[in-house]
Amino acid sequence: MWFKNLSLFRFTEPFTLQADELAEKLEDLQFRPCGGHEEYSYGWTAPLGKAEQALVHASNGYMMLCVKKEERVLPTAVVNEMIQEKAAETEEKQGRKLSKKERTELKDELIFDLLPRAFTFSRKTYAYIDAKGGWLVVDAASTKSAEDLLSLLRKSLGSLPAVPVNTINNPVTVMTQWLVSQQTPDDIVIEDECELRSPEEEGSVIRCKRHDLALPEIQNHLDSGKEVIKLAMNWADRLSFVFDKNFAIKRVRFLDLVQDQLKDMDIEDEATRFDADFSIMSAELGGFLPRLLEIFGGEAGRS
Repeated sequence: MWFKNLSLFRFTEPFTLQADELAEKLEDLQFRPCGGHEEYSYGWTAPLGKAEQALVHASNGYMMLCVKKEERVLPTAVVNEMIQEKAAETEEKQGRKLSKKERTELKDELIFDLLPRAFTFSRKTYAYIDAKGGWLVVDAASTKSAEDLLSLLRKSLGSLPAVPVNTINNPVTVMTQWLVSQQTPDDIVIEDECELRSPEEEGSVIRCKRHDLALPEIQNHLDSGKEVIKLAMNWADRLSFVFDKNFAIKRVRFLDLVQDQLKDMDIEDEATRFDADFSIMSAELGGFLPRLLEIFGGEAGRS
């Protein structure tokens, strides 16, 4: 279980629940399949799936959660075609054009009839709580997916004092200075991808992939005032990732120095493998995330 994206939130108060207490609070919003006329269902499920039914998987002080969303699929083109056919049939019978309100009602009726027969698909979003470090880490590439999980957790617990990361130094300013000076902290190496944007509203955007970011053409863009809003980097030869201006971390790869820790482990089944992956990953991020805050000047609003 290796996260590929990191949406990060900080607890503003200590998180004091133990794993069994947390699991009990999640039970009321446990996942259940879509009902016949529901467009989607969203709730907590066991991180380990069939291998373990517990809603919280705990390891070395870290607690893994998983939310599942099941949606019914009604292709828009198919629905629109059926609406047109039904509307034309109704208009011919009544000898008049349907109003906008009548067409909307027709669409609602059609969707209601089709939903029980629609296919479903599901996806899971994982997260873990680092109570000691004060982190909630969500494996989500989109802000909406992370916020949806956060909202469900807040609903399950009644309240959740967690906020997005806010650092003293602006990530855009720091990353831009790195490229301008070609100097970074000792444990950070710039890789071959970036996104530059002019600071003005609706400013032009330059995206570079598999490109030497020290070349004069990149410097020319920076000299003209463009700023770095995304940057691929490597931390201590342990993690490779793309970091963006909103402190989101995407396309994370745990490199050989981390993955090699699995070689000497006796892994017999899926549950053991999941626990080993989670233990190594969470411990690694437990060292990386505080260092990342330090690189960007520490947290704003914290002493």
